[in-house]
Amino acid sequence: MSPRADDETPRRGTSPRRGSSRDLPGEEPEENPRDSRRGRSSIGEARAYTPRGRTVAERGRAPRDSGRSADPFRPALQVLDGGEGGQRTRSRGRTAEPPPQREQPKPREQPKPREQPKPRAKTREAEKPRERVRAREPQRPEKREPERPRKKAPERRRPVPAEPPKLANSTRRLRLGTVLALSLFVTIGVRLVVLQVATSPEEAASLLELRENRLSSVKLPAPRGSILDRNGNVLAHSVEARYVYADPENKDLQQNIPGTAAKLAPLLGVPQSELAANMQRKQVLGQWTKFRYLDRGVDLGVADQIDSLNLDGIYTHADERRDVPGGDLASNLIGFTGEEGRGLEGLEARYDDLLHGTDGKRVFEVGTGKLNKPIPGGFQQDIEARPGNSLQLTIDQDLQFMVQRVLDAAGKKKNARVGGAVVLDARTGEVLAQASYPLFNAAEPNKVDPIERVDMPSAVVTDPGSSHKAFIFGAALQEGVVKPDELITIGPAIKKGDTTFEDTHPQDKGSRMTLPGLLAFSSNVGTILLADRLGKEKVYEYQQKFGLGKATGEGVPAEAEGDLLEPADWSGSSYGSVPIGHSVSATLIQMAAGYGAIANDGVYIQPHLIKATISGEDGAQTPGPTPSTHRVLDANVAQELRLIMESVTTVEHATGLAAQVPGYRVAGKTGTGKLLVNGQYTSNNASSFVGMAPAENPRYVIAVSMDVSSGGGGDVAAPAFSEMMSYVLRQNHVPPSGTKTPEFKIKE
Repeated sequence: MSPRADDETPRRGTSPRRGSSRDLPGEEPEENPRDSRRGRSSIGEARAYTPRGRTVAERGRAPRDSGRSADPFRPALQVLDGGEGGQRTRSRGRTAEPPPQREQPKPREQPKPREQPKPRAKTREAEKPRERVRAREPQRPEKREPERPRKKAPERRRPVPAEPPKLANSTRRLRLGTVLALSLFVTIGVRLVVLQVATSPEEAASLLELRENRLSSVKLPAPRGSILDRNGNVLAHSVEARYVYADPENKDLQQNIPGTAAKLAPLLGVPQSELAANMQRKQVLGQWTKFRYLDRGVDLGVADQIDSLNLDGIYTHADERRDVPGGDLASNLIGFTGEEGRGLEGLEARYDDLLHGTDGKRVFEVGTGKLNKPIPGGFQQDIEARPGNSLQLTIDQDLQFMVQRVLDAAGKKKNARVGGAVVLDARTGEVLAQASYPLFNAAEPNKVDPIERVDMPSAVVTDPGSSHKAFIFGAALQEGVVKPDELITIGPAIKKGDTTFEDTHPQDKGSRMTLPGLLAFSSNVGTILLADRLGKEKVYEYQQKFGLGKATGEGVPAEAEGDLLEPADWSGSSYGSVPIGHSVSATLIQMAAGYGAIANDGVYIQPHLIKATISGEDGAQTPGPTPSTHRVLDANVAQELRLIMESVTTVEHATGLAAQVPGYRVAGKTGTGKLLVNGQYTSNNASSFVGMAPAENPRYVIAVSMDVSSGGGGDVAAPAFSEMMSYVLRQNHVPPSGTKTPEFKIKE
């Protein structure tokens, strides 16, 4: 079949005109199954109604040369006249050229009828794609009309699309935001520099004054730590309470001070005049104060009554009050605190920083005038208080109570001015009890004379008297200047310098006495003779080894050191006075620690009161400082000395018979010295007894001393020692001695 000419009429007749949005008048719509199948919602139809009648991809595309073949893989959507998309052109082995671009039709206007478009002249190139499309369609009869010529639409310059707004560009927005942020920071920084550097002192002072006038602060007291005994029993602790305060700047309060004071006086137990004075305005460091205490440690019930009165300018706040459950139990040792919760005496003062903790503070913004109250939502800053740590002592509560009771009874019986007692654990150096006479209630310290509040065992110094002789005997045995079974020739008295020293149990001149006999009758002559063998340097050396002349450091404040006479300062009489415990001053705790070295097989252990500290935040326990130790005597020498000292409590007519404890062997020594007050000796006797039990294997050392008008250590202190030692041995289940005290030979 010969090819058909280009101008030959297609076999199927004239193809339906494409690109119009509706059928033209006078034309019958072509029934195309493919069009029916697609419907009118094709993508081409959607693109036909774009603002400019063509796709974005087609705007900038120039028409292809009619001589070139179309790309078969490019979508063949074209926008024809009227904005309606054309059909896709498909061919096999043949190329299809797109029709020339036509002028975009204007939007339809309603209800003006649309004019019938004039036929356009078709070129051969423009008809080829149509023919190819129709060639693939099935043959069907249709009414064909002569094709009308069409005019070619004049080409127009494509309009340039408008540029988007400047802020639509994300890069431009980011740059602008960065510039604004940097400008803001620079402005703030400059202002801060101006305020801190360029502001005049007057302006700065004005700003500070405004700030101070609007800010108020309240102290948040830190809970004070407790003081406990070795078993965790409370000796002193803080309980919840309230403090009452006034705001003198409250105008309503200033107008009715007498009436307010009259209502508070019976509740607080404070004189009305004192309350009224504390409500008056007062300047502190040039500022009118807004806070003045009216009372501290108020019971919760009383504080609730005050709150219910709704008194202008009167407020209550959380507080604490130091409570001493035992009243006078270890009061001289523990001490007491002041209204501010600070320790003033005793262990409360010595360990105040540890017990007190760190107070907190609440700062808040207040109004002025009648609105002198915290502003809701205003500035407020809370600095939490850190609770104080607790202090655990080596004291045993039950033993302390018993020792105080015995000492108090003995002091009253002997009409003593002052007295003291110490109980030591010979193996550890722990102070199990430390009592003073007279007693006082730590909750009411101001009701007694200050001299009655001192801790006698650590603060009062006396001449130890004959109890010092045990140190001379121990030094002589250790240095080998005397043997345990040696006989010493003595007389009724001995003269040193210008002083004659006599015995209370005088012996005939030329009497030969054993060491147990010399101690049993507390021979001054025999002791001075042993000191002569030692020499003054050795006497001074062993005094220091036994812990005299310096504070023990047991843990109490203001512990006295005592005094020793250095060898260079000895006079002629010193050779007689020093060995027998005169011209020497010591505290009771020093004497107890020195005897502790004899009980502990010659090893001195520093006495100590602090067992542990307990953290107020997490309860962690930290052991107290490790006590210092040093050797004074060899173990065998200490055993020989203890055996000699047993004669004091067993030999007939010995000075310490009243110190015996049934079922136990006791070693010790009586003493009678003088109390030293302001560098002057009193006329009274400082009568003492220091001993240990069981003598064969000592567990405890007890020292008792009382200042009385008459009587020695055997009469005054020994009975109290016996009762105290009996209790502590039974309380701690120490078995009785398995052997009896040997018979002592006194003299030849």
